[in-house]
Amino acid sequence: MNGPPAPSPRGLYLVTPDEPDTTQLLRRVDAVLGEATWLQYRNKAASADLRREQAAALRKRCSAAGVPLIVNDDLDLARAVGADGLHLGEDDGDPAAARAALGVDAIIGVSCYDDLARAARATAAGASYLAFGAFFPTRSKTAARRAGPELLGAAARWGLPRVAIGGITADNAGPLVEAGADLIAVIGGVFEAGDPAAAARSLRRCFDAPGAT
Repeated sequence: MNGPPAPSPRGLYLVTPDEPDTTQLLRRVDAVLGEATWLQYRNKAASADLRREQAAALRKRCSAAGVPLIVNDDLDLARAVGADGLHLGEDDGDPAAARAALGVDAIIGVSCYDDLARAARATAAGASYLAFGAFFPTRSKTAARRAGPELLGAAARWGLPRVAIGGITADNAGPLVEAGADLIAVIGGVFEAGDPAAAARSLRRCFDAPGAT
């Protein structure tokens, strides 16, 4: 007999900055990892060797902290370092194939941008969560499609965790949580803040506020 469904993950979904120095990357992550529900390793500027070095180092940090590590876009890297999951963008492969490669317990996320039809396809293919955005202008992806908060409510029909991403800070995250975001994915709003630890705490606390769904 199956027990009750596992609660949906909620909170801060940290995404790493493009940091070329692995030691510095670990310092920056260590300062905020305790506030994270999940951590995604993303470095679009790094070589394959550097990505392998950094992802392996972060895997150890995340394992010690009990925080799942998700790798952005690179199935081979996720498999090589034993990551807990993989995030797929529009041109990064099929969620079903990723699950077959990483196992039934892997966290497979899919960027759905502003597209509910894509979210439906991702759900049918076995995605673990659906990411929408950008909700606000973002430096990490200047040509990103813009999404409205109503998408988060509409996506509730699939029963998967909904991730909001794109230009989110502690000042603008609250309405997205109220609209239905289960996780807030953030790069610059934490790592470029004057006090990253304080910014991470503020974002996490958005889920404790009255009215958070």
